[in-house]
Amino acid sequence: MHPWAESEKTRMTDIFSKAKRSAVMARIRARGNKSTELAFMHLLRRHSITGWRRHMSIALPKQIASKGRSKSHKVRPDFVFPKARVAIFLDGCFWHGCPLHGTSPVSNGTFWSTKLAANQQRDRRINRQLRIRRWSVIRVWEHQLGDGLRLISKVRATLGKVSVT
Repeated sequence: MHPWAESEKTRMTDIFSKAKRSAVMARIRARGNKSTELAFMHLLRRHSITGWRRHMSIALPKQIASKGRSKSHKVRPDFVFPKARVAIFLDGCFWHGCPLHGTSPVSNGTFWSTKLAANQQRDRRINRQLRIRRWSVIRVWEHQLGDGLRLISKVRATLGKVSVT
């Protein structure tokens, strides 16, 4: 055992039961992929693309709500063009299972494969529900931010297809 590793005798016991710890951890919410969002925001500004809002809620039908979370029927894309009805999601390669850069942790593999598959399933469900409600959806992998011109072209093309009144 490494000298800095905890031994069985020095490991602190959790003050919560396993169920309570799970409930506490489930209530922790991520604050988003801030660096990726800031990079995309700067890209939009640099190319004078306006009319967007960050994290604007879009109401969805009740059947989209996650199991056990029926009180919320909203989705909050990273960027929304409300007049054009365009929602943009910036997806992290790990959390959303990028086919090029997504990795699966070795430790606790069953948990992670289930978790990442559920994230992808939720993404597909949200895309479908938004499109049914006549929203255009753009999904951007975090690694695509490196090719800013192609990404801006995609955004402009999508915005150009939609008639803004």
